[in-house]
This record gives sequence, structure tokens and C-alpha cells, in this order.
Amino acid sequence: MKKIKFIGIVDDDPITVFGIRKMLNTVVDCEIVEAYQNGKVAFEALHKKFSENEDIPEVIFLDINMPIMDGWQFLDEFLKLPINKRIRINIVTSSIDPFDKKKWEYYKENTHHLITFNNKPINKQDIEEITQVA
Repeated sequence: MKKIKFIGIVDDDPITVFGIRKMLNTVVDCEIVEAYQNGKVAFEALHKKFSENEDIPEVIFLDINMPIMDGWQFLDEFLKLPINKRIRINIVTSSIDPFDKKKWEYYKENTHHLITFNNKPINKQDIEEITQVA
């Protein structure tokens, strides 16, 4: 079982968060798994951790359709942080809109972080693949 220190889940759906947590327990040994209800809560928490030289997630699961601050707005802010280490950001969405894929391609090409696009529902095999540290 691979070891990851910190995984973040940014999703407003408690059932999705529960499912991701449950699958993570079967494929990875993780010290910290934190969930955030929307992009604003996640960004504020991660910005604070980064500013205080605390650990930030090595892997993030990110929904794009959320209230208050959606996943795209979260990415806009998160990618501005001068984080040197490469973070794996897994977009996990039920969207089938081609515009969302185009946005993902834009973000993927304009950052050193590894950003993947995954459709819900994700299964155990997907989790194994997308929890590889960047």
C-alpha cells in the first residue's frame, strides 16, 4: 500500500466525500485526509497552511460545480500560490460539458502541477491510479 502524507477533498457532496474516503482507505496509507465543502473554505485553509509553512496536500480531489467558490475559481487562486512542489489535482466531476474539458486543458497547460480530469463516479481502480503523487 502506498503512503501519502496529506490528501485534500474539495467537494460539497457528502456522499462523494464519503465514497472517496472509503476507497482511499483501501488503496493508500494516508496520515491526513481533509475535506472542504467548497473552494473558498479549501483555499483559505490551504493558503493559511502554506503561509505558515505547514504541510499542504500532495493530492487534491476537486469538484468543479460547488456553491460559493467553484473548482475553477479555486484553481485560479490556488495556482497563484508560489508552491514549488508539484501537487496532483484530480478534477472529479459529473459534468459532460465540452467547455469544462477545454478549461481543464487550459489549466493543465499553464501550471507545473499535475491536473487530471475524471468523471464521476470514480471507482477503486481510478482511485489507485489518481493517487499517485505528482
